[in-house]
Amino acid sequence: MSASTSVASLNCLVVDDDPLSVQVVLNCIANTAFLNAVGSYTNPVEAAEALRTHPVDLLFLDVEMPLMSGIELLRTLQHPPLVVLITSSKEYAVQAYEYSVVDYLMKPVSYARFLQASQKALEAAKRQPAATSTEAIENPAPNADFTFVKVDNKLVRVAFDDVHYVEALGDYVHIVTGQSKHIVYSTMKAVEEKFPTSRFIRIHRSFIVNFNRIQALEDNTMLVEGKNIPVGQTYLRDVMQRLNRF
Repeated sequence: MSASTSVASLNCLVVDDDPLSVQVVLNCIANTAFLNAVGSYTNPVEAAEALRTHPVDLLFLDVEMPLMSGIELLRTLQHPPLVVLITSSKEYAVQAYEYSVVDYLMKPVSYARFLQASQKALEAAKRQPAATSTEAIENPAPNADFTFVKVDNKLVRVAFDDVHYVEALGDYVHIVTGQSKHIVYSTMKAVEEKFPTSRFIRIHRSFIVNFNRIQALEDNTMLVEGKNIPVGQTYLRDVMQRLNRF
């Protein structure tokens, strides 16, 4: 039996064609310490595409939706995340468990029942074996202008010059470029070790920025390609020393 994985939090996506139902679930997530909402969709087709390119740990999924039902959405995913189905009808329960969903919530969703389902998901995540075959961020070759990051079981080439900043979100990092955002299961420490210090600087416990993308610094806030990013007090001295080199 594989050893349990250490999991501190789960990145979640909410998919429901009813905006009010989406907000109910997002409020529940916001009140649950080990859950982190990374987005929501009312269009299941758009959600399916997003899940293929930006995987999450846990999916809160409505069953009855136009264009594509929740069950049909699951069928499109080659590597589905943990799933909690949400519906107003009990008739889908048998189908739900055919897809090994974590739990099945009836509308209207109560927080107590939501928390129970979320705790089941957290325990299921802890039982999943940790990935050991390929690191999420590959070590670049010496003096390389790029690296490869693991996104949805494939290696994606990322040019260092294209990266605006890296943001930590739970057990993942978001590598943001001008064209895309790669969600990678990794730590900021791994990014610091594998992104060249000549090009990147840690400015906050949750942010690493491309030095060449910095536009301004004012009142402990850095402007990076139009985005305001906080500068942590413990990082400010190093930031100022680097800025003063120019």
